Amino acid sequence: MRVDADDFARPCSCGREHHIDVREIVIESGAIGKLEKEMSDGDLKECISPLLICDTNSYKATEELMEDIYDRCQVLILDAEGLEADERAVEIVENYMEEDIDLVLAVGAGTIHDLSRFVAHQYRIPFVSVPTAASSDGFTSTVADMTWNGVKKVFQASAPLFVFADTDIFAKAPARLTAAGVSDILGKYIALADWKIASILMDEYYCTAVEDLETKAIRTVKDNLKEIAAGEKDACEKLMYALILSGLAMQMTGNSRPASGAEHHMVHLWDMEVVNGHLDALHGEKVSAATMLVLLEYKKLADAIRRGACRVHAFTDGDRELLQETFGRKGILGALEKENTPELLDDVSTETLSGALPEILKIIDLLPAVTDMQEMMSIVGCVSRVRDIGLPGKAIEESLRLAPYTRRRLSLLRLRKMLTY
Repeated sequence: MRVDADDFARPCSCGREHHIDVREIVIESGAIGKLEKEMSDGDLKECISPLLICDTNSYKATEELMEDIYDRCQVLILDAEGLEADERAVEIVENYMEEDIDLVLAVGAGTIHDLSRFVAHQYRIPFVSVPTAASSDGFTSTVADMTWNGVKKVFQASAPLFVFADTDIFAKAPARLTAAGVSDILGKYIALADWKIASILMDEYYCTAVEDLETKAIRTVKDNLKEIAAGEKDACEKLMYALILSGLAMQMTGNSRPASGAEHHMVHLWDMEVVNGHLDALHGEKVSAATMLVLLEYKKLADAIRRGACRVHAFTDGDRELLQETFGRKGILGALEKENTPELLDDVSTETLSGALPEILKIIDLLPAVTDMQEMMSIVGCVSRVRDIGLPGKAIEESLRLAPYTRRRLSLLRLRKMLTY
């Protein structure tokens, strides 16, 4: 299938004209052949010194099918073991780059794409996306999730000029990676709920067209869970399509708001390793474990609101000691304080929040039941328990308290600091 980016770049009822940087998206068997043609006779033929960035796993998965492309590129193969999108990996890429590099080809999954879009943006050169697994929604994103000096940060980055997602490559990816992609999409339930609540309480920008795009991505995956689990090519293409749609939603908004809420803030916290050791888990696996934790907490809150047992109070900085014990111990408390200044909750009055509780209840009630979410995840083999990603149970409550501090963004999990239930 092909996705026409022009369909998303047009004046919108929200009052904005959404901007899409990607020119063409191809999701089909034989897409690599389209890339070869683009490099030989199309818009990429002027790029005479391309750098191809992959890791040992994605190289192994693509070396035969992409042999001709590898031959015409400078190739950097990063060790997949322990690879992270951080300043050390960026330094490796920069040290390998020749001065005349005029195109970056990202051949891999989430981490390779974060590194590639970050470097492409820093050096103001175009990049092209070649996803090797339907494992995350970052292929068409304009932000890069990076760990920088121990702090998880979101950097502005470049969207790809083209996406060539070849079914003959990504449909053969390990089932664990495909399940991670499903997890990333199912997490959008939380992200959209948080966005709606923020728009109610703080008049944060909200676009129903972007919401519809994310909802379409969720529905596409939800309707094909069994087929995705079976590895059917058509269903894997639909999963990739859903992930691409989510990335386009971020492009349309100009940030990750439609696709990243409290569930991703939890993952950012775990990646910073302040309440846990290193978690040997994929990004999507951490997302699904976090989604279940947040969903369970939101449903508890909904029950309290329904029973009239939820009390609103002014925000007080009750986490100071815990922040010092965790972020302070890692030497990154200053960075977290900077990220959270001024405090968002200072702009939320108790009267406004009290008045919004009925609407918040409606939004939570639209989320899937905890058992329904578990069932959807189990069909595809998604991780749904924190112990499956190696997180100790004692870290759960600390995670719920500290996750909101990883991003200065309003979520219901952050609002929990003004609620007693």
